[in-house]
Amino acid sequence: MNVREIRAVLFDMDGTLVDSDAVVDRSWSTWGTEYGVPVAEVLAVAHGNPAAATIAQLRPDLSAAERVAANARVLQLEVDDVSDVVPTAGALELIATLERIGVPWAIYTSAPAQLAKVRLDAAGIAPSVLVTIDDVSHGKPDPEGYLRAAELLSVPIADCLVVEDTPVGLAAGKASGATTAGVKGIPADIRLPDLHRLVQLFTE
Repeated sequence: MNVREIRAVLFDMDGTLVDSDAVVDRSWSTWGTEYGVPVAEVLAVAHGNPAAATIAQLRPDLSAAERVAANARVLQLEVDDVSDVVPTAGALELIATLERIGVPWAIYTSAPAQLAKVRLDAAGIAPSVLVTIDDVSHGKPDPEGYLRAAELLSVPIADCLVVEDTPVGLAAGKASGATTAGVKGIPADIRLPDLHRLVQLFTE
């Protein structure tokens, strides 16, 4: 699909619009240490995955109540740490471009609403449509969240571009039926060195 035919853009948040990688690494490293999971194992799966799914994968032995407590712990670590949360390269320029040319955009994130709002505020990004893990029954790689975001924008998913930075998020975008764009080298329909390239594609 030609980018000019795209009628709406659906963004992932962490690592795509918001550079929070250092915070994610710090928070999950602390959690891993507290919960007896090697940090390398934690960081291999923490990015892009819903926290509950990450915890279930890393500590399947925990009871339901213990999983709730583990989820609350990592959420508190992440909410409390926004010291170096910033927009990714090209993010603000891309949002301004989309708004100038009249292409609506939304965010779907595996983060809960409380954390999403903290990080978006820190990065200076204010979406009119925000879908979080709190709004869906099935997180990524299920496409439910992207389908919901497209519905809220009143744009058919086939006319949307999903922009992601992780394999699990890209899988959700592909499963939704949207065209996909990937940063950080993930193999999407459109590969982006960073979001500046998408600005060029929308304006050239």
